[in-house]
Amino acid sequence: MELNKLDKVPPRLPDNWSSSYISYWQPMLSEDDITSGYCWFDYTNNVCRIDGLFNPWSEAQKGHRLWMSEVMYPSSHESFKAKVAYTRAHTNMGSEFIESVLDDEVDVCHELILTQDVLLQCDAQFAGLHDVLGQSAEAWTFERPNGKGPATYYFAAGTNQLLRMVTGDPSVHASVRDFPNFNTLTIPASTFEVIKLKSLE
Repeated sequence: MELNKLDKVPPRLPDNWSSSYISYWQPMLSEDDITSGYCWFDYTNNVCRIDGLFNPWSEAQKGHRLWMSEVMYPSSHESFKAKVAYTRAHTNMGSEFIESVLDDEVDVCHELILTQDVLLQCDAQFAGLHDVLGQSAEAWTFERPNGKGPATYYFAAGTNQLLRMVTGDPSVHASVRDFPNFNTLTIPASTFEVIKLKSLE
């Protein structure tokens, strides 16, 4: 059956979901990286966790690559970050990475980095069917708040399963996040426990 643009209602993300992700750019520039990690979202308890190499993060400018585990608790207005820096002497020849655990951080957090009803909040508009990760996907476009520019989210057709997030203008430079194994399995509460690697306390 042909999808009628006027009849489409933006999906809400599941109450809880998790997935590995691949983070890259469109188009990829010479200084861009492709990275990956894992994320967990529990909207019922208003908490999320994201683990992975930080992207964007310039190794040339910062002097290291950065792995980070971040747990967000908007209910207490806190975001907990544990970080490890990976440094090497050379980027264009054989060189060993040396790891260094950085100080833990606690930042202010008022809402999850990805809200459950983001499409409804931002009045997303249906933008047709596309092939994403080998599946038929419904595209939804919207303008991000505070003048942050356009975004397009892709959901497996007829579901609330997120397959891809594109933020920015792909014809210029856009950030892309793919979710290849999106699932709604129960997430243990222990997943969101804050583990400190190098506390200042």
